[in-house]
Amino acid sequence: MNLKRENIESNIYNLILNPHTREWEREQLKTVQNGISSGMNFNVEIDKLEAILRPLAVRNNLTPDVTDFYNQITGKQSETSVFDLSRHYAKDEPYQERAIFAGGCFWCMVEPFEKRAGIVAVFSGYTGGHVDNPSYEQVTGQYTGHVEAVEIIFDKRVVSYQDLVTLYWQLTDPTDESGQFADRGDSYRPVIFVKDQEQREIAEKSKQELENAGMYTKPIVTRIEPTAKFWPAENFHQEFYKKNPKRYQHLERERTQFLRYLRFKGWFKMNLRRFKVIK
Repeated sequence: MNLKRENIESNIYNLILNPHTREWEREQLKTVQNGISSGMNFNVEIDKLEAILRPLAVRNNLTPDVTDFYNQITGKQSETSVFDLSRHYAKDEPYQERAIFAGGCFWCMVEPFEKRAGIVAVFSGYTGGHVDNPSYEQVTGQYTGHVEAVEIIFDKRVVSYQDLVTLYWQLTDPTDESGQFADRGDSYRPVIFVKDQEQREIAEKSKQELENAGMYTKPIVTRIEPTAKFWPAENFHQEFYKKNPKRYQHLERERTQFLRYLRFKGWFKMNLRRFKVIK
C-alpha cells in the first residue's frame, strides 16, 4: 500500500468518526470504506466518491473537513497540509501574550495579524458561546452563542497589545453590531475579548479615543468582553488566505473597499464640520 492510499484511508476513517461530519457525508464515506475493505478497486471507489461529493463541493456546501478531504483526492490541496494546532494548547513563554478579536468572518482576520512582526501564531476559531467544541455549521446557524474570532499569540518584546488593538480597528466596522460587511448575524458581531485588567484598560481607552476622533457617522458599538473558552475551528478554516487565495482576495477586496468608503465618509464629516466652524 503506498503512502497516498494509506493517508486517504486514514482520513476516511477519521472523517467517519468526526462528529462534525454530516450524516449523509458519513454514509458515503462508509460505503467507500466498506467497498475498499471488501476488495474493490481503490482508485475506482475514490473516483466514485469524488463524483458523489462534487455537486456539493462546487457549491461550497460540504462540511469544512470533508472539503479538505475532497481537495486532497482531487489534487487541489496537499495531502499533508493539516494545520498544526499544538501551539494553541502549549504553555506560553514569559514574554508571550494572547489576544482574541472578533471582527466578522475569520477568513479575513488572519493575514493582517499574521504578517506583523512579533506574531507567533494566529488561529481561527469560536468563542463566547455555551456549547463545547462547536462546529462551523452550528456557529453560523446561530445555535451556540459563539462568534467567529481569531486568537493571536504575540511576542511582547516586538509588538504590543496596543499595536494589535490599533490594527483591529483598521480591519473592522465598529459601528455595526449586527455583523460585519456582507456577513450578518450574531456570530459575526465585533468584540474585543480581554484576558485581564491591563488589556481591558488598553481596549477601553483605544475605543474612547476612536469615539472622540469623530471619524464615524454612527456610534461605536464594538463590545469589550472577558475572554471565554476559545475553540479552534476546523482545519479548512485555518490560514484560509493561503489555501483559497482567489476566494480570499475577492472577499478581502470587498472588505477593503467598504472600509475605504467608511473612512471617506468620516473624513468628509470632519472636514464639513471644520468648514462650518471657519465659516
